[in-house]
Amino acid sequence: MTPTFSIIAPIYNETGNIPELYRRIKEVMDSAGEPWELVTIDDGSVDGSGQMLLELAQQDARVRPVIFARNFGHQLAVTAGLDYSRGQAVVIIDADLQDPPEVILELIKKWREGYEVVYAVRSEREGESWFKLFTASLFYQLIHRITDVKIPMDTGDFRLLDRKVVKVLGQMRERHRFLRGMSVWVGFKQVGVEYRRAARFAGETKYPLKKMLKFASDAITGFSYLPLQIATYVGFVAAAIAILTIPVVMVLRLVDSGFFFGQASTLIAVLFLGGVQLISLGILGEYIGRLYDEAKGRPLYIVREEPHD
Repeated sequence: MTPTFSIIAPIYNETGNIPELYRRIKEVMDSAGEPWELVTIDDGSVDGSGQMLLELAQQDARVRPVIFARNFGHQLAVTAGLDYSRGQAVVIIDADLQDPPEVILELIKKWREGYEVVYAVRSEREGESWFKLFTASLFYQLIHRITDVKIPMDTGDFRLLDRKVVKVLGQMRERHRFLRGMSVWVGFKQVGVEYRRAARFAGETKYPLKKMLKFASDAITGFSYLPLQIATYVGFVAAAIAILTIPVVMVLRLVDSGFFFGQASTLIAVLFLGGVQLISLGILGEYIGRLYDEAKGRPLYIVREEPHD
């Protein structure tokens, strides 16, 4: 029987969370009264999560594990889940249970009202440090201001997508993915549902500062040209400063002022302009590197074991 609902859960070293995740999703989805499936994507776990998912699938045929050949990252794991999902409505949820499965019923309610993208909005965030809260707020404000699409504030990947939306996302095969932005970019009828984000049930976060910075970089470069424009603006400002400085230096030299004699001023000017050039080249390199990744045409992910329909 083709499921009405697909629940996608990317897994990376989550042995402490898998049993509780399955229990709560099963309880919630059984109460929905329609066929469902749980598509779990093991993203190269090394703690036995993959084997635990395979054993779970033997107990319940609605659990469909996809086992990656290695770690490809959270966004590509979610992409694989979308590719393997079969439901008319697809829900993306993290395995750490910070996004309560019970909220899925509220997402489904909005979907039944005719909405095609239902995103969950975090009204509260438990168990997170002030630094994480501050950087998250800064990230969302920055993305909201500079990107071409207006991504709702305080939203993550926890959302419901109609099958029409999933099909469109399946046609978008860029490697550096920011799915919460992509799901807004495609349009369709969208609405938000507020919820209280819980603390992680077990284990440690899989998004340290380094990964958060890369994620922010993918979001900015995937939906905005502002970094390139900033490099241009800084170049114009540096050129304007140089042009305005020329007559000042000439006058000071003519009146025998010792202010601009020596190599110090020249060195400062060279270092400033050199820094501007290097920053601009770095920004260009970031975009060119992404073009190079796309041009290679490699698969987004490699599956070692896939579910048997």
